[in-house]
Amino acid sequence: MDAGLQIWEAKMRTGHSTLLIISLTVLTLVGGASIEAEDSPVETALEVAEAWLELVDEGEYAKSWEEAAAYFRGAVRLDDWQQTMMGARSPLGEVVSRELMEAKYQSRLAGAPDGEYVVIRFKTSFSNKADTLETVVPMLDPDGRWRVSGYYFK
Repeated sequence: MDAGLQIWEAKMRTGHSTLLIISLTVLTLVGGASIEAEDSPVETALEVAEAWLELVDEGEYAKSWEEAAAYFRGAVRLDDWQQTMMGARSPLGEVVSRELMEAKYQSRLAGAPDGEYVVIRFKTSFSNKADTLETVVPMLDPDGRWRVSGYYFK
């Protein structure tokens, strides 16, 4: 499945089984999430992912873009990000439940530069679509903060 992570591209396919792969190098949380000595990379990345998902769940797509890393903002225009999210994520409805399935530290991902990543998968149920697999990929940015660098669901 990791080879399927295309975190530097935004693609959307429509049809009966909609697959959305959204790329985003996003989110310095309010105040940021610095690596704390007592927190493992997985724990810190999970906190960042959960806080970022709250923004997405609330439909605050512009805010997530505004807080994105410069690379993402340079690669994905705000309007494109908002349209993609409104067209594919919003119709799913409210989150009914979200259960952590796995969080795995990796230093290499297909289609992405080597670095520090945590691939996090959630089993999520939305009001308009049950049994969704969400993947959030925080990465350690050069400034020492973890930010979401990829997000997709199917």
